[in-house]
Amino acid sequence: MASTSTSSIPLRGNARKASFSSSPAKNAYFQKSLRFSFASRPSSNDIRVKSSSSSVKYNEVAVDEEIDKIRRLQNGSDVRGVALEGEKGRTVDLTPPAVEAIAESFGEWVIKALEKERGRPVEDVRVSLGKDPRISGASLSVAVFAGLARAGCLVFDMGLATTPACFMSTLLPPFAYDASIMMTASHLPYTRNGLKFFTKKGGLTSPEVEQICDKAARKYANRLTKVSTTLNSPPTKVDFMSAYAKHLRDIIKERVNHPIHYDTPLQGFQIVVNAGNGSGGFFTWDVLDKLGADTFGSLHLNPDGMFPNHIPNPEDKTAMALTRAAVLKNSADLGIVFDTDVDRSGVVDNKGNPINGDKLIALMSAIVLKEHPGTTIVTDARTSMALTRFITDRGGHHCLYRVGYRNVIDKGDQLNKDGIETHLMMETSGHGALKENYFLDDGAYMVVKIIIEMVRMKLGGSDEGIGSLIKDLEEPLESVELRLSIISEPKDAKARGIEAIEAFRSYIEEGQLEGWELDSCGDCWVSEGCLVDSNDTPSAIDAHMYRAKVSNDENEELGWVHIRQSIHNPNIAVNMQSTVRGGCQLMARVLRDKFLLASGMDQILDISQVDKYVNMG
Repeated sequence: MASTSTSSIPLRGNARKASFSSSPAKNAYFQKSLRFSFASRPSSNDIRVKSSSSSVKYNEVAVDEEIDKIRRLQNGSDVRGVALEGEKGRTVDLTPPAVEAIAESFGEWVIKALEKERGRPVEDVRVSLGKDPRISGASLSVAVFAGLARAGCLVFDMGLATTPACFMSTLLPPFAYDASIMMTASHLPYTRNGLKFFTKKGGLTSPEVEQICDKAARKYANRLTKVSTTLNSPPTKVDFMSAYAKHLRDIIKERVNHPIHYDTPLQGFQIVVNAGNGSGGFFTWDVLDKLGADTFGSLHLNPDGMFPNHIPNPEDKTAMALTRAAVLKNSADLGIVFDTDVDRSGVVDNKGNPINGDKLIALMSAIVLKEHPGTTIVTDARTSMALTRFITDRGGHHCLYRVGYRNVIDKGDQLNKDGIETHLMMETSGHGALKENYFLDDGAYMVVKIIIEMVRMKLGGSDEGIGSLIKDLEEPLESVELRLSIISEPKDAKARGIEAIEAFRSYIEEGQLEGWELDSCGDCWVSEGCLVDSNDTPSAIDAHMYRAKVSNDENEELGWVHIRQSIHNPNIAVNMQSTVRGGCQLMARVLRDKFLLASGMDQILDISQVDKYVNMG
């Protein structure tokens, strides 16, 4: 296990200073690699600060624009933006100055929270930073280090890491940092990047990130337009990933408790990993290989921030197809697909069947319900009616909730606090969290659970493989997702989206869409289209969305429609599923004719995708 016993090299300096002096000459090489400068913006947007006076002269419109730039980087409970040129129609907005301001604000937020918790001033607050292999990571990491240093934090550089590992670095000794940041944009293109924030209590909520971004926006808008920052000292480099990998190995060994080879319980199993050139390669050589597995045939293990082979995403068809081919070619027992930062995963069974989306939720539900009979399982509201039957047929309870992995996880946490035993929270995207693992969405831990079950089945005399656990899961006959781009300036897109979605709700409640009814959680923990909590302390709504169940003229169930505001892009996503052939097309036609056109929402939404789908043969 790596150690942090060597003396740390603080990045502190004076926490209130806006620049950093040069380092000693002996650190010149490191200084060179860590120095960055920020180009001036056009003079029309300049914010000028006179050094001889505390008064600030600025163009108020320009300041508002600069503030909005930072606020728009918030992406639910994360920060995401364009870090490199190369995306058509998108300009770089996640710049080093923006990242520095956000990191500083996060550092100050952590210090303030610790002081409130402990009732006294705190010193030497320790924050770790990990990153995925994106090529913008190096320059933006320096901005994070600088911002945290300005806030007065000690900084620890984990290097290439995973999102779950960053959270675990706040818990596992001897590290146990006060907070952590993961720099990643998950499955998004190489031009994007972002930040995820953690304390010992877990990931930050959307309102908390909004508070940090609001503070950062004001810092950003009131600083010099040309800044050159050099780190006084490099952050302390630590090898946390080795400790995290050992943590996962120990879990597998202890829970399998193999009667013959305890230390190599995966001996005799072939497991193929597709890391997609992200951060997940460690799971092959530092977990599976050391437990005795044969990992021949694994794909794209070396980190490459350009992601040359395919999008690192368990929902990506190319990723799953390549993994399926590798499983069949090598007669493997299991295939694993990780996303870039390994907070999501998908698998392929020994017969080459891809298991992601509803199937992955069903597989994890089957495993968890064996261990915790009668438990509640929380998912986002885009899951199928067949999944609900699958869970309830096994004695479980299914809570449909808001889309967004943080929403789903927080709902499970709240249900447990309310006395409703909830052991699994999963989103169809592959984010999955378990109560036993700190409510952390960890793609590697989820795979660990699947591997343990696979070995137990083999020890019990079964050769069927993990796919047999979901053989009775019915699939929807039809499923479609359509996008409605919002026609407005970026700053107005959110308000326009809310307007459209609330109009959709009103049309249903007023009976203008016959046979459409706002859905609710089967056990009445969520109401009003699976959006509003039924408890005494409902969570704040970060994005508006509603699920409606749809019946035909004979009151026979056609399926459901889910409409939601995207937190990634200025559009509205419409998901539909039906158990009747032609049902999705029929629901789309009603949505277009009796809502989008009838309400005039086609004036603020681009409905071309709906038109095209409705008019298909």
